[in-house]
Amino acid sequence: MPDTLLDVNLQQVADQELAGTWRVASRVLSQADPTTALACATQLQLQPQQLVLVLDDSSVVGHWSVERDALLSRPYLQLSLPEQTTMALVTRLRRSAMSGQRALTLYFHSGMELQLVQP
Repeated sequence: MPDTLLDVNLQQVADQELAGTWRVASRVLSQADPTTALACATQLQLQPQQLVLVLDDSSVVGHWSVERDALLSRPYLQLSLPEQTTMALVTRLRRSAMSGQRALTLYFHSGMELQLVQP
């Protein structure tokens, strides 16, 4: 039986809790260009000061950081890649109490939504 995932308060989550290797579990492209590296990624590796997007046959290296809005302290991921710079609102972070499973939902200005999971 899988562990139940519990919502994490995004206003109190430490930026480093977003780091790690995330597998893309699902994506909704909406109006987003389906040919961009982010739209094609199978994995996002949020390492200290470095972002690695893993694609089916290659990888793209860039940088990432966390920014927060002044009013509600909501976290946004600032993603800088050679071909693209974008921001994504972290809309949900969930984790299990026992097994270390985590799920992260990112919503981009383009309308793309990524559902990421660990491990």
